[in-house]
Order: sequence, then structure tokens, then C-alpha cells
Amino acid sequence: MNVESKLDTGGATLSAQEQQLLNEFLAENQLFYGPDPEIMRNHSLSARSPGEERALTMGLDPNRMNLVRGRIGSALEEAFTMVEQTGVAPGAKWGDLVSAVFTASGDMSQIGPHGIAVFASVCHYPVRFVRKYWLNDPSVGVRDGDAFIHNDSRFGNIHNTDQSMIMPLYHEGEIVCWMAATIHEGECGAIEPGGMPSIAESKFDEGLKMCPFKCAENFQLKRDLVNFLQNSVRDPKLQLFDMKVKLHAVIRLRERLLAVIEEFGKEYLIATLRQTLEDTEAEVRRRIGEMPDGTVRINTFIDNDLREHILGKWPLEVTVEGERMIFDFRGACPELRNRSINANLASLKTCLMSNLAIYVWPDLPPNQAVFSPVEVLTNRNSLVDPSDEAPVAMSLIPLFRALGAPAQVMAKFLYCLPKRYTAINAPHYNQPATFVYGGLTQHLEVTGNFCADINGNGAGGREDNDGEHAMSPVFGAFADTGEFELAEEELPFVRLVAQQLTKDRIGFGKHRGGLGYEQIVTVKGSNMFGFMTGQCGAKHPSAYGLFGGYGCPAYPLAKIKDVNIFEVMDSNPELVKFSMIDLMNEQAIPGARYVMQDAGMNFELAGEGEVYMICQGAGGGYGDVLERLPEDVMRDVEEALLSPRLAREIYFVTFDEQTLVVDAPATTAARAAERAARKARGIPFDAFCAAWVKPEPDPALPYLGAWGPNDGPVIANPPGGVRVVMAPDAVDGVMLSNPKDRRIAELEAEVAALKAKLAAA
Repeated sequence: MNVESKLDTGGATLSAQEQQLLNEFLAENQLFYGPDPEIMRNHSLSARSPGEERALTMGLDPNRMNLVRGRIGSALEEAFTMVEQTGVAPGAKWGDLVSAVFTASGDMSQIGPHGIAVFASVCHYPVRFVRKYWLNDPSVGVRDGDAFIHNDSRFGNIHNTDQSMIMPLYHEGEIVCWMAATIHEGECGAIEPGGMPSIAESKFDEGLKMCPFKCAENFQLKRDLVNFLQNSVRDPKLQLFDMKVKLHAVIRLRERLLAVIEEFGKEYLIATLRQTLEDTEAEVRRRIGEMPDGTVRINTFIDNDLREHILGKWPLEVTVEGERMIFDFRGACPELRNRSINANLASLKTCLMSNLAIYVWPDLPPNQAVFSPVEVLTNRNSLVDPSDEAPVAMSLIPLFRALGAPAQVMAKFLYCLPKRYTAINAPHYNQPATFVYGGLTQHLEVTGNFCADINGNGAGGREDNDGEHAMSPVFGAFADTGEFELAEEELPFVRLVAQQLTKDRIGFGKHRGGLGYEQIVTVKGSNMFGFMTGQCGAKHPSAYGLFGGYGCPAYPLAKIKDVNIFEVMDSNPELVKFSMIDLMNEQAIPGARYVMQDAGMNFELAGEGEVYMICQGAGGGYGDVLERLPEDVMRDVEEALLSPRLAREIYFVTFDEQTLVVDAPATTAARAAERAARKARGIPFDAFCAAWVKPEPDPALPYLGAWGPNDGPVIANPPGGVRVVMAPDAVDGVMLSNPKDRRIAELEAEVAALKAKLAAA
């Protein structure tokens, strides 16, 4: 690192030789190799290396290059399968992993066909870090058989629960490419079990913070370092076994790629990896050029930070100018310095890339080049571009929006095009709706991790069909929700309801969004086991509709405390209903305490038999509800996805509730009357704005973000704090008070008022 001198020399100017010596001394004695802004803020492809230039100008046969690309894909699929079938972490069993190959410069070129692209596209950052800092460091170095591990998202990752194993591929003393395998491991020694702590108030609460470091030499793990990592987490068995799994997966990948070199030659491998990236980037630029020039905006809002209610702005403005595309996030909620929902910019970018690769251009190979041509604008020190000191353990809250919102904005550009590359779709449900768990199991083992329900998000309605129910996570097209019976053998929680599709909790539209499912769990066999959740959307919907469709509903969390549900089922089974709505509305169990709260819940121990309920959400609806075919409405009623009442109130379908036969003339009349009523309710746009638009948010609203134009001033009105207005180029982080302290102060004020009232009496 070239460091310019800032020393006080008493007015004397250093000679060129002295300056060079000073720079060399500072570079050789750097205090700390932190996240490198030159690496972390650059998502574009590297320039061609001399080796790539040579390989690409040799006139290689494109048909043989395509064969090489297929061989690479097969090797990556084999490595993926190895990890999925032998991994210990729940995420490994359920497909939350990836295998990937990178160019010698560190650009992510190809992933396994069933991998999670978002996990791989952040790994080019640590590869570039290893190349820049460790490759020529005499105390570290990079040699054949070395492997590097990392998990800290500040150096390139989604969040600290993901751990990557990275290995160089050497051939004749030269690094030809890099290989990686990544698993969502879960447990990482954070302040709360399971790896995604909702109460983290600094990065030091987040557990393991592995910047890229060498953990294996000569194809063998360094046992002292493994032991150190095991000593730092709640589940040492998981840490050891999955390090072995990932290492052997990349070793197998190495063997397969060396076989490719032996059959086709080194130049074919180098050229194929690079050509794949360059062809993808050229095609993305061409497709951007097809779109009409213009700007499309959307504003979404995060309704809690997992500790209290806020209204944090998450805006996206996309501008197309020729072959230039700009994603603008200015105006976002300021960085929350002591809340864990901040998201590093590099993580945000890779989620944006994944959205384009899954929902907009799924025919393109999901590699780094998909997003390389896109420019990104942010306010520094914002929720989506925080400082390195901000906690980011639950970055999924803003990141999942990045996996959903771009396709909704891009739909406005794509709608008029004569050629599309997939059906336009409303947003996939975009919250990590699952239970994170931890504690002592019935087998007297300490553990912490998360449930695979996170992989069952409802898909958005499409221009030509309904969304699929609980199809896949918003971050990947291929993942599983696991076998709950197997989980119950290892863990002390019991599923009272698992994957039961919910009624009426739909993104309504001409084509409705796919539904999510209810999850009702309890604990049996341990008195030291508990749950947390890490989602928002209990007050403000998170997945919006498209072209007149409705957004998903809001989804709170419910609990039944001070009860042992197993005893109730033994003595009064008729009181137990296997439905969140029925349990909470009837409240039939004597002595039980019924609780309804935000979707986000900090970790708490659960008494044996206490009940916890959450709902996986629905995708957004597409199109006007009055255009939905009556027979499709009736099918949803028949399948118990929709109640007869909402069939009439939302879709204005008239029918016989016993036979479900539609009265076509009455339905036509009802819909015509509703269209007339809409016109009657309508007012001119200027009149609406005059009555609706306010110069600033209500002082009681815990609002954070720009209020007017997104490139204008940013407001921070934290709960219980003082409002601050910041210039867009001078956004600063916000410290929030502890909700318990605010509640204590509130209660103390009530006590003081009561004492004063008594004294006066």
C-alpha cells in the first residue's frame, strides 16, 4: 500500500529517496490489514491479464471452449453435491451453499448449476484481498495446496454465518484460477446463538470475524487454527466437520480442473473463464441498450430494526441512458450504529446481481459480469453503505429487499419491449421468515442454527400465471426446506404445524402471489433451548404488488406462554387448534398467556410446551384484482387458500357458497359497479398531493431517511431521540437508545405522576 507521508517535518520537504524509504517502511509495517476500499467498492471485472490476453488471441476453437465450459459446470455440480450430502450444517443439507470458479485475477466466472449465486459473487472480494496482501507476503504466501477461510462480510460476504473455503489452482507454478465452496454454517459464536444476532450493538457482538487467512497447507487443515475456531463457537463439531467438507470439495474441484487442463490445455481453461465473463458483460450492455431511456423509482420501508419500531427508508431509483444503467440508493435510512440490520455495500451489490440473474435475465450465466456494467450511487454511512464499524449481523433485512425490488423496477422498462427473457413478475416474498434456535439439545449437546423454512418464500404473480406457493428463497432458484422429522431427532423442538399453506394471506391481483405457510413449534426434552427470529414486515408489507396488484399482508409473530401444550393435548385435546388464527382468536387454553408482537424477536428461552408461531409470507400480486378470472377465484376458495368473504370483497365475484358456481351476470355487474365507485373515489393528482403531501414527517414517527427528493436532506428521528437533518453528502450514523431504558424511564415517569397525585390528594 502506497502511503503518503503526513509526518511533521518542521517545514522540510522529503527527498524522493526519503519519501520512497518512508513508503516502503509503512507498507512493510502496516498496523492492520482491514477491509480495502479499493477492493470492496469495486464490483467491475478486472482488466485482462497478460495470460488471458495471450489465451484469447490464440484463435482457440469456440466449440472446444464450450466443451470446457460444460466440464467446469459438471465439476462444480459434483463439488456442490459433495457438500450437500456430507455437510453438517442445516444450510448444507438444504442447499444453502455454492461451489464456484474464479479467474486468476479473482473474478467470479462460473458457479454450480444448483448453487446460491449470491454466496459466490461476494467471494471475489476475499480472493482479491489474498492476491493483494498475502500472495507476496513472506510470512504468509500462497502455494499449491494452500486454502484460505473467511466469513467477515466486511471483507466480502453476505453475513458472518457464511463461511467460504478458497483455494488456488496451480499449474506449472502459475495460478490458473481460484476455487471456492461456501456454506451458510449458522452458528458463529455471536452474542445470540445461530449466527444472526438481533441484539448485536457492535461488530464485536457478532462472533467470528475471519478476514481471509490461511487455514490449510499441503491440502491439510492446520489443526491449531481449527481448534481456535472450534473454541470460538457453540458447535465445535459443526465447525470442524464442515471445514473438512468444504476443503475436500475444492480439492475434488481442483482434480477435475487439472483434468480439463490435461485434456484441453491451460489456455483453454483460462480463455473460457475470461470469455464467459466478457460475453456476459457485452450481452448485459446490449440488453440495457434495448431499454427505453428513463428513470423508475420505488420507495420501500423497513418497519423495525429487531429491537423497536422504526420507519427506515429503503429507496431504489434506476436510470437507463443508452447502455448505461445506474442504481441509486441515495436517501436511504442512515447507518444504525448500534443495531445489527446494516448491510455492507459489497453485500448489497451481490444481492442486486442475484436479482437480475434470477428474475430479470435468468438465461444469462449467473456470474460477476451480470452486474459489472451497473453503476451504484449511495450516501456513505447509510443503512446500505455503512462504515466498517457498524454491526451487520442481520443485514438480511435490507439485503432481501435488494433481492426483490430490482425486478419490480425493471418491469417498467421491460414491459414495452418486444422481446423479454422471462415473464415479468411481481416481487418474491423477501423476508427471512424462520426460527433461529439455540441451546442445549435433548442429547446434551450445545448448538445454534436456523431452520430451513427460510427457503419457502412465496413467488410473485407473473404476467401470465399465478406465483408458486412457498417455492424457493428469494435469494436462489434451487433450495429445499428440509425434512423436519430428521431435525426433530437432533433438536428438542417439535413441529405442531409445518408447511401448512395459509388462508387469505395473499398478494391479491389478476395473478395472485404464491402463498407462504404457517410454522408452529414448541420445545420438548430440554429446559435450556430457545428461539429468535430476524424479520420485519409486521406493520408495513415488505413485498409490493405490480401493475395494480396488492402487496403481501403484514405478518406478526404470536406466542402462547405459561403453558405446556403437551399436557393440554393429553387432558383437553379439543382446546388445541392447529392454526395460528384459531389459536390466537379463540384463546381457549385456561391460564395461558397469549402474545402478539413484531415479526422480529430477540432470542429467548422457551419453556417446555410453550408455543411459537410465525408465517412465511406471500409474493406480491400482479395486475388488477377485477381482471382475475372468476374460475381462478373459485379454485382458490375450493383449495382453502381464499375465504368466500374475501372472494366477494376483494375480487367482487358473486357465487353460490355451497356449490361454488359463479353467477356470471351478477359478477359482471358487481365489478362494473366497483369500477364506477373507483372513479367516484378518485381525485385529480394535484388535489391528492395538496391534501396528502406534508413538508416533513410527523414528530412522533420514528422516521429515518430522505423525506423529499432522495438526493436531498436525510432525516433521522430515532425512537426516543432528537430529530436531526443531515445534508446528503454528510450523512452520519445514528445511535439508538435501549428500548428497556426508554420503557424504564416511561414507567418511572408514571410512578412519579402517581406519587404526585397521591401527595396532592
